[in-house]
Amino acid sequence: MKAKIYSDGGARGNPGPAAIGVLVCDEKGHRLGDHGEVIGETTNNVAEYTAVIRGLTLAAELGVQEADYFLDSELVERQLSGVYKLKAEHLKPLFAQVKEKEKSFKRITYFHVPREHEKIKYVDRLVNRALDGAGH
Repeated sequence: MKAKIYSDGGARGNPGPAAIGVLVCDEKGHRLGDHGEVIGETTNNVAEYTAVIRGLTLAAELGVQEADYFLDSELVERQLSGVYKLKAEHLKPLFAQVKEKEKSFKRITYFHVPREHEKIKYVDRLVNRALDGAGH
């Protein structure tokens, strides 16, 4: 099965209380599954990587084999695509987890999209709902 995956991660304060939101859709954009959760105190970049890990996990659980992955973090998208070298030591274990999760798929292609993208707004709402629900 082919799918489209969207994710966002954010921290209020950077670092601060953080959460992630993920959405997996079929090729026509219909929701197959979504998830939002608080992940503790961390930075925006850690939250973005954690969201990608959760997005790939959810997609694999749903039986996805090929996916276009969309995120609004240009930095993370370019690092995962190999355009930028990952230099931040604290992100290397998360990067390695993403690369390990990718092995479950025939193909994963990453794309940067603007925050205004309809599905990115959706996952951003999941992030904010999770943080609001936790009293942050």
